[in-house]
Amino acid sequence: MTSPIVFFFLSSGLFLGWSLGANNASTVFGTAISTQMVRFSTAALILSVFVILGAVIGGAGATQGLTELGAVNAVGGAFTVALAAALTVYWMTQLNIPVSISQAVVGAIIGWNFFSGSPTNLSVVLKIVSTWVACPVLSGLFSAVLYKSITWGLQRQKLHLLRLDSYTRWGLIVVGALASYALGANNIANVMGVFVPSDPFRAIAVGHLGEISAAQQLFLLGAISITVGVYTDSQKVMMTVGNNLMPLNPIGAFVVVLAEFMVLFIFSSSSLQHLFIQWGLPPIPLIPVSSAQAAVGAVIGVGLLKGVKGARQINWRVLQDIVSSWISTPIMAAVISFILLFVVQNVFDQPVYLR
Repeated sequence: MTSPIVFFFLSSGLFLGWSLGANNASTVFGTAISTQMVRFSTAALILSVFVILGAVIGGAGATQGLTELGAVNAVGGAFTVALAAALTVYWMTQLNIPVSISQAVVGAIIGWNFFSGSPTNLSVVLKIVSTWVACPVLSGLFSAVLYKSITWGLQRQKLHLLRLDSYTRWGLIVVGALASYALGANNIANVMGVFVPSDPFRAIAVGHLGEISAAQQLFLLGAISITVGVYTDSQKVMMTVGNNLMPLNPIGAFVVVLAEFMVLFIFSSSSLQHLFIQWGLPPIPLIPVSSAQAAVGAVIGVGLLKGVKGARQINWRVLQDIVSSWISTPIMAAVISFILLFVVQNVFDQPVYLR
C-alpha cells in the first residue's frame, strides 16, 4: 500500500482527532478560561504538549479495551468507522454541545459489527456503558469532596487575595497539564483505536533508545490532529462547559479540572489496574471515557454541594441538552456508520471488512 493511500485512509481518523480537540479537549481548560484565570494561548500550548505525550506514552491501555468491542480488520472499514464518528461529533460541535467522542466511536463500531455480521459482545457493551455512568458520577463525587476540602483549608489559612489568585492560576496550569496528559492517554483510543488491528505502519528503530512502535506512530498523528482542533475551533465549547452550564469561581474551576484528571487517569492507567488485581479487587476497565462527561459531572458536583443556591445556579436546560446528546450520539453514529459502510463497499468498491 503506497503512502498517499495510507494517509487518505487515515484522514478520517485525523478528522476525528480534530473534532476531539475542538470539542472534548477544550473541557480541560474550559473552566479556567471562562473564569479568566488562564489565557487561551497558554491553555492551547499546554494542551498540545501534554496530549501528545499522553497519547504516545500511555495510549495503549484504553485502546485494548476498545478493540474488545469490535476489531475493525480492514483499513477501509476503519476509515469509514472513524468518519462516521467524526461526522457525528462535528455536528454536535456546531451546536456548541460537548459530546462524548467515546460514545460516537462505540456507536460507529457497533454499526460496523452489524454491517460485517461480526458479533457484538454484550458483556463488553455493558462494561463500556457502565463507564459512561461511572464517569460523571465519580467526577461529581471527586469534585464535591475536593471543593469541600480545599475551601475548608483556605478558610483556615486565610491567604491574601493576591497570593490566593497566584496559587490558583498556577494550580490550574498544573492540573490542566495533568488532565491533558490523561486525556491523550485515554482518548487517543477514540481517535486511532479502530486503525490498530489493520495498522499500516511498521516499527521504526531509534538506535540504542529502542523503537517507535506502529501503534505509537498512529497515536502521534492522532495527537497532532487533536492539537489542531484545539487551536482552530475549541473556544465555543469551552464556554459552554466553563460558563453556560454554571458560573464558577476560580477555586471551582481548579476543582473541576482536577476531578476530570482523576477520572481520566483511573480509566487509562495500566499500573492502577494491576495494583487493583494485586489487592484482589475487581480490575478497573481500561476504556476511553469522555472528558466532556467528566467535566460536566464535576461542575454538577460543585453545584449540588452548595445546596439549593448552587442547584439554582445550574442551567438545567443546557444540562438537558448535553445529556440528550449523550443518548442520541451512539445511535446516530451507528446509523451513519452502517450507511457509509454500504456506500464505501458498493459505490467505491473498497473492502470494509475481511472474512
